[in-house]
Order: sequence, then C-alpha cells, then structure tokens
Amino acid sequence: MDLRGKIGGAVSRIRGLFARPEAPAQDPARFAAYSDTSIPVIECKNVTKIFKDRRTGKESIALENVSFTIEDLPNMGEFITILGPSGCGKSTLLNIISGLEPHYPQTKGEVKVKGAPVAGPGSDRGMVFQSYSSFPCYTVLENVAFGLMLKGAPEKEREDIAADWIKKVKLAGFERKYPKELSGGMRQRVALARTLAVNPRIVLMDEPFGALDRITRWEMQDLLIELWEKVQATVFLVTHDIPEAVYLGDRLFLMTPRPGRLTEIVKLPRPTEKAAEMQRTSRFAETVNEISRKVESIH
Repeated sequence: MDLRGKIGGAVSRIRGLFARPEAPAQDPARFAAYSDTSIPVIECKNVTKIFKDRRTGKESIALENVSFTIEDLPNMGEFITILGPSGCGKSTLLNIISGLEPHYPQTKGEVKVKGAPVAGPGSDRGMVFQSYSSFPCYTVLENVAFGLMLKGAPEKEREDIAADWIKKVKLAGFERKYPKELSGGMRQRVALARTLAVNPRIVLMDEPFGALDRITRWEMQDLLIELWEKVQATVFLVTHDIPEAVYLGDRLFLMTPRPGRLTEIVKLPRPTEKAAEMQRTSRFAETVNEISRKVESIH
C-alpha cells in the first residue's frame, strides 16, 4: 500500500472517532450553548492527572488540583498563554480539554466546555501542534480541507472554505504545493488554516512556533492576532518563550514544576503594535523582566 493509501486508512479511522454517538462533534446542544454567553467557555475544577507506568506500576502526577474559569466574553474571545517548566503538564492540560488520549480523561476533577463535561474530541475544539502535522501526500488545499472532509462537507464547499483560509494565512498560490515544498513557517500556516477552517470555538496551540526563527515567529504572532480577531475564539497557547506569552496573552497562566499547579494568573494588555515593534520597546521589556522573575521564583 502506498503512503496515500495508508493515510486514507488513517482518515477512515479518525472519521470513525468523530462519528461515535457520544462525541461532542455530533452534539448540537453544545454548539447551541455557544449562543448563551452566561455559560463559561471552559471550567476546570480541581483537575488532577496521574500517569501510571504499565511495566513498573509507578505513578507520576502531571497535574494537581488545577482550577480556572474562562468566561464567554460577548463579541470577542480571550487569549490565554501558559508558561511553566518542561514536564509541568501544560500539554497535558490542553489534551484533556481537547479530549485526546492518553492524557484525557483526567484522573480527578471536572472539565466542562460550555457547561457540558468533555467526553472526547469535538469539532468545537481545534488543536495546533508544535510538530509539522500536515499529511505529506496531500496538497496544501487538501490538508486545509481535511477537517471539513471529516465533518462530511461537500467537496465544492470544503474546497471553497479551504481556499479562503489559505488566502487568510497568506499562502495564496500554494494551494497545489505539498508540505515538503514549504518552509517551516509556511507549514505552520497550513496547520493554522486547517484548524480554523472548521470554525472551532476553542483553539488549543501547543508551542506552535517553537521551531521557528525569531523573525518568522514575529510574523506568525502577527498573523495569529489578525486571525483571532476575526474568529473571536477562545485560544490557549502553550509556550516556553516569555516575550511571546506576554505579547499574545490577555491572561498568562503560570504553572509550577511537576506536579503542575496553577500558581498565578497575570492580566496583560492587548497588543497595540506589531510584534517586532512592540517587543523592542522598554515598556514591554519591563513586563517581560517582571514575568521572568516570577517564572524563576517558581522553578
């Protein structure tokens, strides 16, 4: 079987996952709840995640008693950035919210999305990973249309939507290119377009710009802000880059070393300038230094 055939088999398995009766992707009540702004977007109450080594039986606590609420802000989303040392459970938290195993489900506590407990993956939540996750034998257009195909959108509709998002991420003209023909930054634009094309209300991003050089990273931050203002979704972004966390975040979540606990939430102003310009200012540097001291104090 060739690589495209193998990918086709994987697509069938993923489609089966989305078709499960209990999957939130098929739950119209959850999407209806997004019209009620009195219901928080996300509620985490005393969330703990314990992993157990199958060979030794030894337990490892990744997250411990994490609690927070993300309110549904009318006509706008909230951008949450998460900082913490490696291994503190940042990615685990995102995967629990997204409903992705083996991190999901949490060992203890409760996670609700728009008032309903998370019961697996759903198209109301989109994930962007650090690694380049495009299918190598699919074109840019096919990759961006992938989620729409899983949802059963007609071919013409999904191609039109995908083409529009390719323009929005500034990749017009690359629709028929393959991932191997793109730079790292371009491939992350494809991943971002693929995630946003299905109109998720929650976007979960796990160090999406970690492998990019500083200039490309600034460009991606600007693009992310531009697109976020259009979709008005709730965004969670895990990063080890303190300037990035300060620039993008409405609120910054600080996590302790493992077991990861939410130790502080810092309110931040929204960006007023392009990333490269704002991150060179003395005022921005002061904020970064303040956050750096907080991070150092919890290590």
